[in-house]
Amino acid sequence: MEATQSANPIDTIRQEVEAELEQNRRVLREVTLMLEQSQVELSKLTQRNVAITAHLQQVQAQFDTMPRPDIRMAYNAALDAQQRLLVMRGQLEKLQNDQNNLQRWVTLLERVSSALSEGIKPGGGNSGRSTGSAILEMVVDAQEAERKRLSQLMHDGPAQALSNFIVQTEIAARLLDIDAIRAKDELTNLKNAAMSTFQEVRTFIFEIRPMMLDDLGLFPTIRRYIDNYKEQVGADINLTMKGAERRLQSYLEVMIFRGLQELIGNAVKHNVDSPAKVQVSVQIIVDDSNVRITVSDNGKGFDPEAAIKEGGIGLKLIRERVEMLGGSLEIDSTMGKGSRITFQVPCLEA
Repeated sequence: MEATQSANPIDTIRQEVEAELEQNRRVLREVTLMLEQSQVELSKLTQRNVAITAHLQQVQAQFDTMPRPDIRMAYNAALDAQQRLLVMRGQLEKLQNDQNNLQRWVTLLERVSSALSEGIKPGGGNSGRSTGSAILEMVVDAQEAERKRLSQLMHDGPAQALSNFIVQTEIAARLLDIDAIRAKDELTNLKNAAMSTFQEVRTFIFEIRPMMLDDLGLFPTIRRYIDNYKEQVGADINLTMKGAERRLQSYLEVMIFRGLQELIGNAVKHNVDSPAKVQVSVQIIVDDSNVRITVSDNGKGFDPEAAIKEGGIGLKLIRERVEMLGGSLEIDSTMGKGSRITFQVPCLEA
């Protein structure tokens, strides 16, 4: 019976990996198709740009005699062609990067899926737990590597593009000489929208993969995350930390952070329709051998068994990953009387 129970978490993770693999294969096919279409479009735009450049040279040769509207129209057409070509080249480069990264991710998922399918032996005992911990570490590291990659792409791509866009709008505002007042008003609005989007992108980067987690570790990242989350959703969250803060194994910091993220999000989302504002308390205790995380709230509560069996894929994953690392998960909740969820894992230092 124990052997069956110990295999279930691995089976669940294997199914998740296979589902993730299939989804990424589908996305890879779509990106490949878009890349082919973009290459055709780039070829057309390049030819058009050559033709417009030739026309612009003719305009320059007749600059003194050609009517001003015709000159303006020729230069506007050339500027439009150059901008379209620049945008298409940027899009093509992004698609090529996406294709390469997706291909690497698919290859990694295929290796993980193969390891999960071939490397898991029936039986239990300490060797079963050791195998489960090693596989869990590999899967979590693979998942977080992808999140980290996406975070870096967002940081170097859209965030930088939006920053450049702000500068471009300021330049465009100075160049426009037709209905200048209205043009500048429109560009000012566009600049404000771009700045707002830029901030949203930075928040998205933190959500995908907090870079602080690599640089400063788990505990400063938790503080920052809770402060940001409180500001974003207006939640009432109180954080208490006890014990000596120190760096842990990378995959363990990731697992604890993702588990805490899930529990805080659940506490807020599941009580969003409560008459009174829900109060969430987060307690983290670190001792020589364990890290203990408790998230409690005064909300409407839930049925623990039903949450694990029917909904709560997040709770299922937290329980499976915690138990595979030799820890435990406790759920204390009653309908109408709030909830208290605690998970504890061995403290493995970096």
